[in-house]
Amino acid sequence: MKTAISIPDDLFASAERLAQALHKSRSRLYGDAMREYIARHSADQVTEALDAVCAEALPADSDFATRAARLALESTDW
Repeated sequence: MKTAISIPDDLFASAERLAQALHKSRSRLYGDAMREYIARHSADQVTEALDAVCAEALPADSDFATRAARLALESTDW
């Protein structure tokens, strides 16, 4: 798919340098960047949806949720 976008000159120059350093075409660099950006932001949407489902299924103030959270925190290295 071909598309046209407008970006600041300094961003374009940085992208050109990075594409050359990585031995990638400009199209490949921009495609990879968009995939990464979408993946990062899609994860937030999935997390928010799962949080909402969990909140509906089990109130945060339940004894079970409190014990489970405490157990998870105790078994995690901080």
